[in-house]
Amino acid sequence: MGLFPKAIEDFGNAFVTMQEKRHSADYDPYIRLTKSEVSLDIAIAEQVIRDFAKERMKDRRAFCTWVLFKKPRN
Repeated sequence: MGLFPKAIEDFGNAFVTMQEKRHSADYDPYIRLTKSEVSLDIAIAEQVIRDFAKERMKDRRAFCTWVLFKKPRN
């Protein structure tokens, strides 16, 4: 990840964080979320998407390729 521009790195990190939160919301019956927490997460997601979209196309494509073909961790 460190080879990509900061906005792309932030996008990747936010994606992982939001996916983990989504899985918790879907499968953890004990999780309780407040409206303000969810609103903040939505604002963060929207911002990282806007920032990602501003990066050069070649960097965005390289990131997408890296995500598709990187080796999974064991």
